[in-house]
Amino acid sequence: MTLTQLRYLIAIADAGLNITLAAERVHATQPGLSKLLRQLEDELGFQLFHRKGRSLHAITHAGTQVLERARTILAEAANIRSIAANLRNEAHGTLRIATTHTQARFALPSAVAALSRSYPQVSVHLQPVSDSDVISLLEGGLVDLAIVSTTAGAPPPSGIALPAYRWNRIVVAPHDHPLARRNRPPTLEQLAAQPLISYDSSLKPESSLTRAFHAASLQPQIAMTASDADLIKTYVREGLGIGVLAEMAFQPEHDTDLRQLNADHLFAPCITWIVLRKESVLREYALDFISVFAPHLERRAVSNALATAGVGTANWPGVPHWRERRVPGKVVEQVVDAH
Repeated sequence: MTLTQLRYLIAIADAGLNITLAAERVHATQPGLSKLLRQLEDELGFQLFHRKGRSLHAITHAGTQVLERARTILAEAANIRSIAANLRNEAHGTLRIATTHTQARFALPSAVAALSRSYPQVSVHLQPVSDSDVISLLEGGLVDLAIVSTTAGAPPPSGIALPAYRWNRIVVAPHDHPLARRNRPPTLEQLAAQPLISYDSSLKPESSLTRAFHAASLQPQIAMTASDADLIKTYVREGLGIGVLAEMAFQPEHDTDLRQLNADHLFAPCITWIVLRKESVLREYALDFISVFAPHLERRAVSNALATAGVGTANWPGVPHWRERRVPGKVVEQVVDAH
């Protein structure tokens, strides 16, 4: 039995038993992954998955028990490596981050660049995925930390969640759109009368966008959804509807053909979280990255949260808003059009 076999086993489970997807996530071939799985089952003497033809159908009872132990073994192996590297004062390695497209494209570049300047021998591997996949990659031990947003204000249900910043949604429309020509922010009634383009997560019942419309007894017309904010803006430009997206995804210097409209009064604010695995040992450069990305999270407090499995860290003071957030070398001063 090898750590690689256990890593592949977890990858298969976290990919919804899709071997092709699991192979992509662990940078292996599908035949190679299947071969190691069969070897592991032969060694154990029982099947870890129920099969239907050539496809995996479900995890067996025995497989569930093995998976639980495998996660613990891999997590502790990673911790041992981190402890050894920190004791040797190593300044090289890989920082693996699972996040969404919006965070990877608009929120992370300056922090990643600052880390690269401080640790030129550290490579950063960003894995932009959908909201629902971010935490599963962290739980499976495939990444060192996750960066994800919640719209209800509560932290993600698993791991140690550290609040990075608060943010709001904005509405974007072409300059010649009737809502863009008005001298006041739009109302929910006006938005409900328009075809909307927003994130895939907007279709979920817990989405603050969905809840806002339902609370006003309105039904939004979702014309299109996408996981990528740039795609949302592209289809707004094509006239499919008006966009509802995260405020950090609007760049006034580039999106000159669109107008942003304030929606703070329409939708509940969201929080972006840095999520860590409980009882994980982070490399020094990972702790430095957190300090750069979210300066209000003191390094000692983060280390204490890891040591205590997050106990007593539910209320972090001074969580900044995106518009007031400090990033390496500058202060973000993004003004949202109130008209």
